[in-house]
Amino acid sequence: MIDFDNQTDAKIDISSLEEIAKNSSSKDIELIIVNNETIRELNKEHRNIDKATDVLSFPLEFEMENMPLGSIVISIDFVEEKAKEYGHTFDDELKLLFIHGLLHLLGFDHEVDKGEHREEEERLIEKYNLPSSLIVRNS
Repeated sequence: MIDFDNQTDAKIDISSLEEIAKNSSSKDIELIIVNNETIRELNKEHRNIDKATDVLSFPLEFEMENMPLGSIVISIDFVEEKAKEYGHTFDDELKLLFIHGLLHLLGFDHEVDKGEHREEEERLIEKYNLPSSLIVRNS
């Protein structure tokens, strides 16, 4: 289940994200939608990078029964901008960012692994018939 916190005025249907989450983990996930200003503040506070980003993931440090997997924070501004830039839908871009963040919660890390994050992201992109992934776009 997704615990959804939309801190913007955008109308967002998360039913497809619920399906992705359910098929990837039995644990609950917190999804927070924010604007660029808020995600920039979070990025600065938690990663010491003073700029907006598309998605941040915050896995819980301790695993306990019935505890959520963690939190995914997505910038609505990036969703809108990248969907337009890459010529696909808002919903597809939201799914791409959600999958990317979810894989980080599940322990994948494209910055240090040997391609496992990319492989799993590509598998999910194909499964859900989505456009190119973040890792492919940023390679």
